Amino acid sequence: MKRSFVLGALHYLMLIVLAIFCIAPIAVIFSTSFRQQVAIFAEPLNFIFTPTLENYRAVLQEDKFDRYLLNSLFVGTVSTLLTLVIGCMAAYGLARFRFKGRTTIAYATLLLRTVPLAVMAIPVFMIWSEWKLVNNLWGLVLLYVAVNLPFTIWLLYGFVLQVPVELEEAAAIDGCGPLRIFTKILLPLMAPGLAAAAIFTFRIAWNEFILALVLTDKATRTLPVAASLFITDMGVDWGRVMAMASLIAIPPLIFTFVAARQIITGLTAGAVKG
Repeated sequence: MKRSFVLGALHYLMLIVLAIFCIAPIAVIFSTSFRQQVAIFAEPLNFIFTPTLENYRAVLQEDKFDRYLLNSLFVGTVSTLLTLVIGCMAAYGLARFRFKGRTTIAYATLLLRTVPLAVMAIPVFMIWSEWKLVNNLWGLVLLYVAVNLPFTIWLLYGFVLQVPVELEEAAAIDGCGPLRIFTKILLPLMAPGLAAAAIFTFRIAWNEFILALVLTDKATRTLPVAASLFITDMGVDWGRVMAMASLIAIPPLIFTFVAARQIITGLTAGAVKG
């Protein structure tokens, strides 16, 4: 009994430490965003300070902030929708149709996702320049679709395998066509996987910096690139950088908390043996 109590206490202690480790950077970002520049560099650091909204006011009144926000929303939303549509169809094809190399292709899609985005910056810039997609929001959309498809296909592939083929066969006997079977039977059963794929796809498209920096100009910047404008030769305006980072973090955090249950179900239920 005593040993069980000790193990339980250690378990919860480790969870608390892990939670503090994860929450601490977010707390530092938000607290710094409410500090004046003088308070940020004060020594020793004072944890009790008078909060100010000056950093947020400066960020929101920054020229073209609304344009940067719309750019990020467009790129994140459109790339997420396209990734889910293409990923669903690709995952269904890999899971249901038997052809040579099917398993190899399934594993290869996940392997492609391990390539660091920074490595792709120069090759992508050269190719996108030839295709006239630099400084174009659709260029970013297509790139993020390509980046996020491997993970989306792999995740949804597991969900398709878990759906009994007999359900589709019964629907076909009742007169349902392939499209109706896909939309009315398969997609509802894949809802947790779609939620998990959507949040990860949107988060990457919303937060990605390196490729967006290389492929955008003043008119097509996204919010992460706009945050780098506060880093100048005169120094770093940490208050405004953290205020911008806080604004950038809010939509993914809300999306994650709202869909948390679906995301957890999607990540666990979609993990199947190949």
